Amino acid sequence: MEQIKGMDVSTYLEVINCGGKFYDDGREADLFDILQKYKVNSVRLRLWNDPYSENGNPYGAGNCDIDCVKTIAQKAKEHNMSFLLDLHYSDFWTDPGKQILPKAWRDYGLDKLVDAVNSYTKDVINELKKADVTPDFVQVGNEITNGMLWPHGKIYTEGNDVPNYDNIAKLVSSGVKAVRSECDAKVMIHLDNGGNNKLYREWFDNYVKRGEDFDIIGLSYYPFWHGTFDMLENNMNDIATRYNKDLIVAEVSMGYTMEDYAHYEKLTKEERMGMATRPELAEKVEYPMSKEGQVDFMKRLLQIIDNVPNNHGKGYYYWEPAWIPVPGSGWATEDSLKYMDAKGPCGNEWANQALFDYDGNVLPALKL
Repeated sequence: MEQIKGMDVSTYLEVINCGGKFYDDGREADLFDILQKYKVNSVRLRLWNDPYSENGNPYGAGNCDIDCVKTIAQKAKEHNMSFLLDLHYSDFWTDPGKQILPKAWRDYGLDKLVDAVNSYTKDVINELKKADVTPDFVQVGNEITNGMLWPHGKIYTEGNDVPNYDNIAKLVSSGVKAVRSECDAKVMIHLDNGGNNKLYREWFDNYVKRGEDFDIIGLSYYPFWHGTFDMLENNMNDIATRYNKDLIVAEVSMGYTMEDYAHYEKLTKEERMGMATRPELAEKVEYPMSKEGQVDFMKRLLQIIDNVPNNHGKGYYYWEPAWIPVPGSGWATEDSLKYMDAKGPCGNEWANQALFDYDGNVLPALKL
């Protein structure tokens, strides 16, 4: 496998449609031309089942439906980039804190969900194949540390201290089988908290006893949440040899500024979660929140990946490096908040984590 320098650019179309522009050395340029110039060779694209309200209103945050994925994937293929399909199996965001059933599946029991995962995965891959953008890699679920398709696929349910790995193995395996049956893509299983070795050992020890084989372990590593670089390195070195799997840091980012951008966030002070207004998060990061600190952070990450035993470190995907703060592009809309039963926020609080500055100019870390 080619060493991956990848970018998750799932909000690309939304940013462009909202007027976002990108610049390299002061000259406006197409985002994909810039990425190709700096040796990016893969993109990661999330897919939501049905990111629209019952009235047809879009949920936002890139509105990553199948047409969006096809369009961006075609752009990537035109630039000789491979493509990681990130299947969320939900109508909107999934992560360790939420794995919401799609509207169409909300009344399904476990067995029907297992079948739905299989048929949906097959349908998606076949639609991508017809568009000549067959994925090279497929994630079966997104950050499924606590399971997927809750409550049926939740590892720990309320009032039960015994983990239910049987159900999650059934659901993940159904997706793995579907991928294998329709294409030659390598299959990834992706957890968050890349510095937590105990978590990874427990999760994968239990899964490999029950589930279908897979190819890649994906890790998320955000330094303000997921421990130190030493913890990440120790975990990657251990699980690479323990499970004899290739590893990809499927999500990573590092801030380049502590400058406030409240005008773009459209959040109240109480709602803000980004490091620009949460210095206690920034204090957990081993490098300063500056352009130079972002460069040094990425150099250390690359060193860790390169040193994984048996050449199992296969690269990384930077999370939303081009999600610059343009009015109209944010985390959620009022309709998607209703779907999630959440209060917000709705703005973009990620812009100080990007590889382009607030005005769309390339930052030095992209050039590594």
